[in-house]
Amino acid sequence: MLAAARGFNQRLFSFHKTFALPLMANAGFRVSSPSFSTGSPNYAPPKRVGTHNGSFHCDEALGCFMIRLTDKFSNAEIVRSRDPKVLEGLDAVLDVGGVYDPSHDRYDHHQKGFEEVFGYGFSTKLSSAGLVYKHFGKEIIAKELQVDEGHPDVQRLYLAIYKSFMEAIDAIDNGINQYDTDKPPRYVNNTHLSSRVGRLNLDWIEPDQSPEKENEAFQRAMTLAGNEFLDSVRFHAKSWLPARSIVMECLTGRYSIDPSGEIMVLTRFCPWKLHLFELEEEMKIEPSIKYVLYEDERGKQWRVQAVAIAPDRFESRKPLPAQWRGLRDDELSKETGVPGCVFVHMSGFIGGNQTYEGALALARNALKL
Repeated sequence: MLAAARGFNQRLFSFHKTFALPLMANAGFRVSSPSFSTGSPNYAPPKRVGTHNGSFHCDEALGCFMIRLTDKFSNAEIVRSRDPKVLEGLDAVLDVGGVYDPSHDRYDHHQKGFEEVFGYGFSTKLSSAGLVYKHFGKEIIAKELQVDEGHPDVQRLYLAIYKSFMEAIDAIDNGINQYDTDKPPRYVNNTHLSSRVGRLNLDWIEPDQSPEKENEAFQRAMTLAGNEFLDSVRFHAKSWLPARSIVMECLTGRYSIDPSGEIMVLTRFCPWKLHLFELEEEMKIEPSIKYVLYEDERGKQWRVQAVAIAPDRFESRKPLPAQWRGLRDDELSKETGVPGCVFVHMSGFIGGNQTYEGALALARNALKL
C-alpha cells in the first residue's frame, strides 16, 4: 500500500487507474483542502467528492472510500471543507451540507427530518456511509463478484454485508445503543472500527495541527475503514456464500439424521451459525435445530454443539445435560452410556466424541434429558 504522504502529494490531475476488477485498495488517492489547480483546459479532471474538514468519523471516511469504488466516481479527489460555496461546486458531497438528494449525489444525514433507513426490515437510521452503500453497494459487490448487479448472489451479499458490517457504523454514528436497556455496559469496547478510525484524528498534543496534517490523517482513516470493508466483501463472497449452500443442504437433510429433525450434521465444516438462524427463518423450520454435529479435522474427532438462542447470545437453546458438564473421557462415557467420549464443556455448549456415531448418540440422548 502506498504511504499516505505519497497519495497526498500527488498532483491534482496525475491520477492513474485505481480500482480495477476485482476491487483493489492499495493505490494512492488525494485528499485536499479547497484550493484547486486549473490544469490543462483540454484535460477532463477527475470528479471531486466533498466532506467536512475538522474531526472525522468512520462514516464519512468509509463513505468517501466506497464512493471511489464506483464507475461514476472512480479516482475522485476528496475535498474537505464546510464552505457552502466550495461544496456547491463539487460532484458529490457526503456528511455535510444538510441535504440528502441522491439524484444530485448529496448524502448528508444531519438535517432535521432525516429518517432514511436501509430497508429490507432494517430500521437503523443511516449515516453517510450507509447512504453511499444503499445507493452504490450493489455495484461495488457486483464488481468484486464479477457478475451483473442483477445476479441473486449480489442481493444476498448486499443484505448480509449491511447486517454484519455496515449497520453498526450507521448506529454508532447516530448514537443508537446496541441494546434496549438503561443499564450501563458491563465493559468498554474501544476496539471496534468506528473507535479505531476516531483515534486517527490528530491528538491535541500534536504540534502540527495544519489542514495538510489533518488531511493525511483522514486519508489513513479512509484506508483503514476501506480495507476492512473490502475484507468483509471478500469474506462474504469467498467464504460466507459457499457456506450458506452447505448449511442449506444439511438443514434440508436433517430428518435423515434423526426423526426429531432437531439434529443437523455438517457434511463439511464451515461457518454455520448465522446461516442456520437465517435459513431456519426463511425455510420456516419447526422444531428448531438444537444440536449441530461436525468433524474436528485437526483432532480427527467429532463435536456436538448446542445451538445458541440467538447469533449474538451465549445461552443455548438446549445445552448438553448438567450431569455431563465438566466430565472427560471414561468418566464421561460411563455417565452418558456412550463409548468414546472426550469431553463436555462446563457450560454445556459443546462436547466431543471420538466417532460420528458416538457424537450422534450424545445428541440423541441429550434431546431426551
